Amino acid sequence: MTQLPGLLDTEAIRKDFPLLDRVVHDGKKIVYLDSAATSQKPRQVLDALNEYYERHNANVHRGVYTIAEEATALYEGARDKVAAFINAPSRNEVIFTKNASESLNLVANMLGWADEPYRVDHETEIVITEMEHHSNIVPWQLLSQRTGAKLKWFGITDEGRLDLSNIDEIITEKTKIVSFVLVSNILGTQNPVEKIIRRAQEVGALVCVDASQAAPHQVLDVQALQADFVAFTGHKMVGPTGIGVLWGRQELLEDLPPFLGGGEMIETVSMHSSTYAPAPHKFEAGTPPIAQAVGLGAAVDYLSAIGMDRIAAHEHVLTEYAVKRLLEVPGLRIIGPETAEDRGATISFTLGDIHPHDVGQVLDEQGIAVRVGHHCARPVCLRYGIPATTRASFYLYSTPAEVDALAEGLEHVRNFFG
Repeated sequence: MTQLPGLLDTEAIRKDFPLLDRVVHDGKKIVYLDSAATSQKPRQVLDALNEYYERHNANVHRGVYTIAEEATALYEGARDKVAAFINAPSRNEVIFTKNASESLNLVANMLGWADEPYRVDHETEIVITEMEHHSNIVPWQLLSQRTGAKLKWFGITDEGRLDLSNIDEIITEKTKIVSFVLVSNILGTQNPVEKIIRRAQEVGALVCVDASQAAPHQVLDVQALQADFVAFTGHKMVGPTGIGVLWGRQELLEDLPPFLGGGEMIETVSMHSSTYAPAPHKFEAGTPPIAQAVGLGAAVDYLSAIGMDRIAAHEHVLTEYAVKRLLEVPGLRIIGPETAEDRGATISFTLGDIHPHDVGQVLDEQGIAVRVGHHCARPVCLRYGIPATTRASFYLYSTPAEVDALAEGLEHVRNFFG
């Protein structure tokens, strides 16, 4: 068995994740390498969900009876945990959504309806990058179409890095919002946050960061980041599906208009007009994802107990090993950085002229679960002239043995297709 220094005690950690004991296809133990799409859930999170539904299930903020007050305390307690996890200056800056996509759409719509100085209109520009997830492309395309704003983007180098050589031409005095991914979900690239944010601040533009592939894997400090908005999702960080987070600076949340209307986001309602509750409730219309928030709070507890710095170190060592092993496979081409420096634990690749879907199916027969396709980042595939990629992604429970299984599985794929 391969031994690498700096790894977590994965044997102990894996005992917390029931699904990792599953066997598939004639008794093969599953090798789960798709955590970038969704992570597995530890018993601590599953137990928190069951405990909520079995003992505390009620709507929040409305009832004065015992279990309603318990539900409210659990829901708002989860907000406190998330705020501490990302080092938010105030718990009121943490907005619960159903996923990162909704968080990014919320920002786009707030800016589309905002008054000056935040309004996006036909005289302004929106800046994104070519390596974005579709969730950080389509909302801005829609906003551009509705308002007439010009949509601009940074390209990608052959090595899978952002091309910032023309940063002063892309981010200009007309730029109202710069929205970019912290860690790419397809390339694994960790982007140079400081340089982008510094230029945005020079021209007075707001900055939105998609941290969906960062929050599960490294320390996320929104104060150190110095962005205006940060979006991420629970299901990629050992939490439940159906819960996401938008963090925004308090003064912006106070000034910007709500996107969704309904119960709980109001102060007063008449047939003629309404006034709105303070943030975060102004942006949480209707019954929120209560159980999911409770589960996210349990996920934050779980990750914090291990330590995000230790998780990041584990993944760095594992990614370094995985890059080395994969590059030993004849005909394999990594799409993105070919080193472990400034990249996350996600590796996309092609294997000769074998279609990624065929690669994925043959690997599945060996019990190895990887992702195939565009990974909701089709512009990246177009940039590199490829139909799709196979993607392996690692997490705190991933092991060198699973990397070895992947490399050996790919050799089997090569032999299978001759």
